[in-house]
Amino acid sequence: MSESHTLHPQRVGRGSHADMSTTSTLHPQEPGSECKDAKAATLTLRLTEVFFSLQGETSRVGLPTVFIRLAGCPLRCRWCDTPYSFQGGETVALTALLAQVAAFGVPTVCVTGGEPLAQKNCLPLLAALCDSGYSVSLETSGALDISKVDPRVSRIVDIKAPDSGEEARNRWENMAHLTPQDEIKFVLANRADYDWAREVIHAQKLAQVCPVLFSPVQGELQPASLAEWILADRLPVRLQLQLHKVLWGNTPGK
Repeated sequence: MSESHTLHPQRVGRGSHADMSTTSTLHPQEPGSECKDAKAATLTLRLTEVFFSLQGETSRVGLPTVFIRLAGCPLRCRWCDTPYSFQGGETVALTALLAQVAAFGVPTVCVTGGEPLAQKNCLPLLAALCDSGYSVSLETSGALDISKVDPRVSRIVDIKAPDSGEEARNRWENMAHLTPQDEIKFVLANRADYDWAREVIHAQKLAQVCPVLFSPVQGELQPASLAEWILADRLPVRLQLQLHKVLWGNTPGK
């Protein structure tokens, strides 16, 4: 089962681990870290929830992971499954957030949203997590600049297919910044989306850049149909289902 820190205005939600003053570093402090800590104490983020679960997607699927879901998103994808993160959230200090993550005692962290890069302090959060020794991934819509993300972070970059309603928001300049440790994700609602994605992969030579993931929109595209199309085209992509939904349905914080 997963356990979560879901945050609501003016309070920390149920399931919080006992001492939020726990240090966020996995290793002894290095010289000069006091200056970094002082700066981190002045930075804040709008947070929807922090929770512990199994990673449901990407090549890290199945790994016990701490998820940091930041609030806010400039996109409105038709099939979005986390609209509760669009607004609201609680303002938290970066140092307090790092302490919450450390309390779970696991080395793998995923920063997601919403659209995490819509908050300027997402970048120092990612760097601080890497400095603390975590293996960090970032889930981003692909509509915002990824070039300034700490190079130690694995960036999971969406490319929005036409039926998402947000195809025009794709920031194609991001493709030049991808490395083999990053991943590209297409969420597909129908055959037209699939055909479009296949052409993008060929035109951009994406499979030569980093792993490419295809996911079906739940309740709209049958996974078996998507699998058959991939096999028929010998497409060099990985089909992925959302493991957390297989296990727990559409429960927030899972």
